[in-house]
Amino acid sequence: MKYQEAIKKSMEMIAEDEKSVFIGYNISYGSKAYGTLKDIPDSKKIETPVTENLMMGLAMGMSLEGFRPIVFFERHDFMLIALDAIVNHLDKFEVMSNGQYKLPVIIRATVGSKKPLDPGPQHTQDHSEILKNIVKYIKVYEPKTPKEILEIYEKIRNTDSPVIIIERRDLYNIEEN
Repeated sequence: MKYQEAIKKSMEMIAEDEKSVFIGYNISYGSKAYGTLKDIPDSKKIETPVTENLMMGLAMGMSLEGFRPIVFFERHDFMLIALDAIVNHLDKFEVMSNGQYKLPVIIRATVGSKKPLDPGPQHTQDHSEILKNIVKYIKVYEPKTPKEILEIYEKIRNTDSPVIIIERRDLYNIEEN
């Protein structure tokens, strides 16, 4: 199974939850999250404009209403615009509410690929270490193999806490037996 196929399979598993909703741009149109959401029903997707902070605010609000949002950042770089919502709200909301409110938001952040065409430094930055150091309560995962992807999504599929999954576009076509 390829890395990309493992992500696609994981998204289909999460979509089985009636409360799951996928938020982002290029998830219903264009690449459909690099093909990983192509078989997810459109009724479970909310296509947004390029408004990363809005995407996070929408996800947090929907999670307070009982939904399980999965937010897709097409490029790791663009996630920086949502850091206010992620670091100051999503990361600390449960603690600030003394455990009364939980935000089960899954963030998919993709580190862009430089092959076969290098889109430039703005679309290929890797902020993984910054993310791991800037959030205190959000678990950050960096799956490197299809097996790790499947294990992580199985583990987090019913979590009540927010998580960040860092995908690497360069690994999408890597196959594992």
